[in-house]
Amino acid sequence: METNIIHTALDNLKKNTGIAGVVIAREGKGIDAEVEFQFENGKELFVVEVKREIRNHQLDKIKQMAEKNRNFLLIANTIFPKIKEELRKEGIAYLDAAGNIFLKTAKTNIWIEGHKKEKTEKEKINRAFTATGLRVIYLFLIDNELVNETQRRIAEEAGIALGNINYIINGLREQEFLIEKGKKQYQLINKNNLLEKWTGAYEEKLKPALYIGNFRFAKAEDEKNWKQLLLKPEQTFWGGEPAGDLITQYLAPEIFTLYTEETRNELIKNYRIVPANEGNIKVYNKFWKDRETFNETIVHPLLAYTDLMNTGNSRCIETAKLIYDRYLKESI
Repeated sequence: METNIIHTALDNLKKNTGIAGVVIAREGKGIDAEVEFQFENGKELFVVEVKREIRNHQLDKIKQMAEKNRNFLLIANTIFPKIKEELRKEGIAYLDAAGNIFLKTAKTNIWIEGHKKEKTEKEKINRAFTATGLRVIYLFLIDNELVNETQRRIAEEAGIALGNINYIINGLREQEFLIEKGKKQYQLINKNNLLEKWTGAYEEKLKPALYIGNFRFAKAEDEKNWKQLLLKPEQTFWGGEPAGDLITQYLAPEIFTLYTEETRNELIKNYRIVPANEGNIKVYNKFWKDRETFNETIVHPLLAYTDLMNTGNSRCIETAKLIYDRYLKESI
């Protein structure tokens, strides 16, 4: 249990609102803790799950926990605004480290936002989890042996400047995802945790930088017959929900993700799609060079898994888990 997170959150809640909460540890019950709050109308007890950060791909599990536990409360160091919005929509109580809180029970209804956590010291930036570093981690997760190639080779594969590689390697070592086996020999470890961290960081830091725009199909029948669309091999790839459907035959896509090297005009001409701010085709720049993909027009299962997990949609997450079990489990 991240006791520092829970106590920081409760201390800031009391300082900002006067609401007092007491931690009651309950070992062996499959939960992190219970917290008893003293409200104006009396005391209430909450079952608590503690996290450092909450990402879209974790929402499905959190919803299941909330369904199983009466008066469930999520406490996290950081909860991003869109995640908070989703939690409120589902009626799931949360408290962040700054003391911002939402909860709604039969007796109590509270929603407080706007407080910021005080920083006691300047946080050190880990270069492994910048947008540049995430390109390298992606390659390492696909090919574990790449960590022992020359830094020049790694930089060429990732399409980044050579000077970044040493910082990224050191960042992975600092967070115990990379260990030294011998003289200048490394091994990737804690790969499941690294995949989970990469999945969240990709959605927050790298994917937005790749965004080209939203489009829609010019004709309704084109969307219905999307599988007949002939993508340019090695240039444009299905990601997200279409990739999930093509890989597993388990999902009917609603949002269509494309990764491409083609220009906007080429996309419009070749695939009969048109720019639309609210369109359900989301197009991103292809960020890998010559690494393995599922085939000539479908992204690697790792990227398909990541896109699907980050939707927060239960059916997409089920599809992502199928992809993980079939194509990633042995190497991760």
